[in-house]
Amino acid sequence: MEKFAPTIWEDDKYVYVPEELFELLPEEFRAAAQARKEEGSNLLRIVDDDLQRFVRLGGTFQALTSLQYNHRRLRALKFEATTETFFEHELLTTAFVVTYSRVVSGRSGVSRTHLPAHLREVHDDLIEIRNKRYAHDDDHKSIRTGMHIDFDETECRIALEINLGFHWGGRNEWEELVTFLDGYMYKRLQKTLGRLKDKTGREWKFPIGPGPVWSGTQG
Repeated sequence: MEKFAPTIWEDDKYVYVPEELFELLPEEFRAAAQARKEEGSNLLRIVDDDLQRFVRLGGTFQALTSLQYNHRRLRALKFEATTETFFEHELLTTAFVVTYSRVVSGRSGVSRTHLPAHLREVHDDLIEIRNKRYAHDDDHKSIRTGMHIDFDETECRIALEINLGFHWGGRNEWEELVTFLDGYMYKRLQKTLGRLKDKTGREWKFPIGPGPVWSGTQG
């Protein structure tokens, strides 16, 4: 396999020097680079715990983005009395419910107490339906099963009866819940960036858009 000689390259902000060429640079350049490296290492040590929390926060943002996407798909699904449409709705609902539980898991630091009082019942319902209908095969009030047996002189015929309850497009309160979580996580991100600035004296930036608007009040 052909090998290429290491080269120095640059972009609009930095000059990149491969390790093989670093020792060939003038002493003053190497000293300046080493000093900057040590400065960066010291900076990271100061905020190591905060950065670990930031990584966990990033995972929650990924789950929240999926939750928002699932919710939009669910709300946009047009009702049709077909088996295919029903299973599509069930698929999207399952994805929404399970993803919501990821957003509010212990790892994310988002708990029931962070929610406005009037949304906690919605939260409880989502957790219950996740545990009893979508993640596990337990009895849930939205599912009723039964059996009908018909027989004559020669055979017995079994018919299973399954009644499934659901909110088409999801409960209306889910939209408010998702919007609140979006705003809450945005505020947590801003708070984390502010804490990094306080500890280091430097501005910390993260590529995000404007903060979401939520008109509710937290109880």
